[in-house]
Amino acid sequence: MSGTEKISVIGLGYVGLPLAVAIARHFPTVGFDIDEARIAQLRAGHDRTREVEDDAMAATALHCTADPAEMAGCAVYIVTVPTPVDQWNKPDLSPLKAACKTVGDVLTPGATVVFESTVYPGVTEDLCGPLLERFSGLTCGTDFFLGYSPERINPGDREHTVDRITKVIAGQTPEVTEQLARVYGTVTTGGVFRAASIKAAEAAKVIENAQRDINIAFINEITMIFQRMGLSIQDVLAASNTKWNFLPFQPGLVGGHCIGVDPFYLAECASQLGHHPEIILSGRKVNDSMGHYIADRVMDLMGPDKENARVLVMGLTFKENVPDLRNTRVVDIIAKLRAKGHVVDVHDPMADTEEAARYYQIELKRSLDELSGYDALIGAVPHTPYKALAADAFQRLVKPGGLIADIKGMWRGAPLPQGMQVWSL
Repeated sequence: MSGTEKISVIGLGYVGLPLAVAIARHFPTVGFDIDEARIAQLRAGHDRTREVEDDAMAATALHCTADPAEMAGCAVYIVTVPTPVDQWNKPDLSPLKAACKTVGDVLTPGATVVFESTVYPGVTEDLCGPLLERFSGLTCGTDFFLGYSPERINPGDREHTVDRITKVIAGQTPEVTEQLARVYGTVTTGGVFRAASIKAAEAAKVIENAQRDINIAFINEITMIFQRMGLSIQDVLAASNTKWNFLPFQPGLVGGHCIGVDPFYLAECASQLGHHPEIILSGRKVNDSMGHYIADRVMDLMGPDKENARVLVMGLTFKENVPDLRNTRVVDIIAKLRAKGHVVDVHDPMADTEEAARYYQIELKRSLDELSGYDALIGAVPHTPYKALAADAFQRLVKPGGLIADIKGMWRGAPLPQGMQVWSL
């Protein structure tokens, strides 16, 4: 161990678990989650999110618990709970508020509470601080202190892991900032960056993903334009990417727990200040429309006389090679096709069948080998097994003259069967 301070991580999902395992290599660490089934799974040495390999999970010194009392006496509490949006795309801070109560109930004088959850500027100090005071009976800035260090986990990314990236940190006082520099600096080889303030660190996180969202929205919009010209965006990008400062964004569906959500947090902050965020919301509007756009193009290509078509959607997760179904926009394609009377089957080798049924009422087909004879096949998510499909698989899956819609261009250059329509963005 590099330190004797006891540290707790609250929320053991895609963000919290890898962080907790990394911290546990250097400090006594407690990982807390309200999901008792999740805790049992982790204690058995398995992480269903696949962010932590089973051998690493089995070997970790991390103590996982669903009992808040086991976090008592910690020097540092790190909150990594999700910050989603509601049905009106307004920030839903209820998980964060619940975490404040959980921590507040066990908080003792001298402790530091660090938030990693994505929020808009001001939430840590103006919302979380007072909540912690209420539940603990302690005074913020005197008895306990606040910090912020935005998470930068990219699900499925084995290069930019939490123990390699630069961690932005900010503390309520210079002393707290240095405490966080020591803790996070011990955990990551990427070093730490001391932000000017907690609000500056909060703002940095929320604009990182808003910037990506806007850039992808631009590519999505020009994709729609070029489609009307009979141009493939992939052909256009292949040429544009030869310029040294061209940004290599790709068109497609934008979901997940960050890019599809964080811009709404920034928009809410702007609205509270009396500013209408036109570019931010325009980017969200374009990206949120892509599922319906793709469904419309598929139906156009199948032909207006094609009713009750059988369509196979390949891929449901929000990105390739991860099991993460949060805020996946593939569901928009499925919903639009089903609303028009088409029969849609869905396959995904990575997604959890129970989660797909619980969150989206979608029954996943578990084997492609048992499927055949579709009017259209939509390659929605470029999972590695899909990229390796042979021509005979397409021959079986799609009727002669049927449509192969390659949303992400994963089959560009592949030997697809003759006599089929092939379309991509």
